Amino acid sequence: MNYKFMRLMLFFDLPMLTDKDRREYNRFHKFLLRNGFIMMQKSVYTKLVINNVTSAAIKQRVYCNLPPAGNVELLEITENQFSRIEYLVGNEQQEVVDSTDRLVEI
Repeated sequence: MNYKFMRLMLFFDLPMLTDKDRREYNRFHKFLLRNGFIMMQKSVYTKLVINNVTSAAIKQRVYCNLPPAGNVELLEITENQFSRIEYLVGNEQQEVVDSTDRLVEI
């Protein structure tokens, strides 16, 4: 099977004014981690997917778990585009998982 590796990049900005807002933030953050997203920066997460079908399934899960308020954006790019990220300040993170395995233990 020929795989077309893609990256889903998720950006979000959620309100943190009330206890309910903080609970929603924590719930969404934990949802992202449980579903294999890796934090690149605060409120910027990425996930490696192997094809468009997998990407659509992950997107559907995100849509079903959106917080009630705030901004959430999702960008789908190719692995080739993702590999051309330029680090202007700081260094590339060493703990970025770049594997097609279903379960990765860190």
